[in-house]
Amino acid sequence: MITLYGIPRSRSLRISWILEELELDWNYQFIDFAQGDNRNPEFLAISPEGKVPALKDDGLVMTESAAIAYHLAEKYGNGDLLPAPGSDESALHHQWMSFIVTELEQPLWTMGKHKFALPEAYRHREFLGVAVFEFDKAAAIAEGWMPDSAFLLGEEISIADIMLAQTLMWASRFEQKIPPKLSAYMERMSKRASFTAALNKELAGAGKA
Repeated sequence: MITLYGIPRSRSLRISWILEELELDWNYQFIDFAQGDNRNPEFLAISPEGKVPALKDDGLVMTESAAIAYHLAEKYGNGDLLPAPGSDESALHHQWMSFIVTELEQPLWTMGKHKFALPEAYRHREFLGVAVFEFDKAAAIAEGWMPDSAFLLGEEISIADIMLAQTLMWASRFEQKIPPKLSAYMERMSKRASFTAALNKELAGAGKA
């Protein structure tokens, strides 16, 4: 049995979305930071940093959303959600995944840390302007890379699509400007049944449905 530990609309949504896209059977375990669940020794044994998402897949325990995404697609995808290894499409997929995690997402996490995640003594609001600048720069590059196809690598969805769409949704919730191609892409992706099912399961697990 697969168990996902998360918080609604956090990075865990990437993984719940992939689980629904793959039509897998899985459980959702809400980690309530307000109640200190992330500092519980039982959870720290699963995620030593006290962060989400974390995943249990039978005997395997994992953290880091990109790594979890690759694991699920490789183990359960049966050729879906990932391009053929060694192909040009796979190379571009690696590029997108690296860019999403290291360039597009990081300014958003900087915003989150200095708005609410860090202890107050370590929050510095002057970093927020730098983060907005960095996000705008990365978003402009992603906008230029966007193809005319339905998805990043053509007509088949990949885990990079889910990672990108969720990151853009995160940016939107942080009231960042999303360039037009990326905005239209995010809107299309948000209409997928797998996204709706994933979000509803997260909200229900947190008692917010």
